[in-house]
Amino acid sequence: MPSIRNRLLMMILLVPLAGCMAQMNENPDRWAETTKMRLPSNGNLYICHGFGCKLNYAFKPNDQDLEKVTEILKKGESSAEAERQSMGEAIQYFETRLGPLIGSDKDKGGLDLTSSGIPGQMDCIDEASNSTSYLMYMQMHGLLKHHSVSSPVARGFFLDGRYPHATSVVKQKATKSHYAIDSWVKDNGVFPVIKPLKKWFAEKPAGLRGA
Repeated sequence: MPSIRNRLLMMILLVPLAGCMAQMNENPDRWAETTKMRLPSNGNLYICHGFGCKLNYAFKPNDQDLEKVTEILKKGESSAEAERQSMGEAIQYFETRLGPLIGSDKDKGGLDLTSSGIPGQMDCIDEASNSTSYLMYMQMHGLLKHHSVSSPVARGFFLDGRYPHATSVVKQKATKSHYAIDSWVKDNGVFPVIKPLKKWFAEKPAGLRGA
C-alpha cells in the first residue's frame, strides 16, 4: 500500500530525525502543526485513530480520571526513574479507559498496513500524538515533578533500511536528557517502551505487519 508508506514518509520528513538531535523541539505545538493532531483544549483530549490522525475522538477526563492519574503519579515522585514508570502506568490507564469508547481496545502493537482508516486502529503517528496528549494532561495538572513534555520525534526514512516510526518524548529536568515513551510497539493498554531517546533512535523498529 504505497499511499500509506508515502504518508508516513512525509510525516517523518517534517519532524526531527536522528541527525537533528541538537534541534530537538521542546514544544509539542510543532508536531501538531505538521500532523493532524489536535492539542488538548477546553479540558478535552483529542484522541487520534484511523492512522495519521485521520480520525479524532474528543474525550473530557472527569474528576475520577484526574484522581486516578494523580494517584499513579504520586507513586513516582521520589525520583526521575520512578516518575517515568508512573508516566507509563498513567498512559496504560488512559489506553484502557478509552479503548472501549473508540474501539482501540482491540488495537495490536506494531503496524498492520491493512488497518489504515479503520476506527480504533492506530499507527505510530496516532500513538505518539495520543501519548503526548496524555503526558500534556499530566503536566497541565502539575503532576510531573522530574520531567517536561517535548514534541514527538521520528526515525527511519526507508533509505536507511528502517521503516518510519515516531514516539512521544519527555525531558528529564535535572539532566536535560530525553526519553522515548513508545506505546506503538505494544498492544493497547500494555505498558509502553521507555528508554533513552538516543538508544531509541539507534534501533531498527520491529512490529511491521501486513507489509
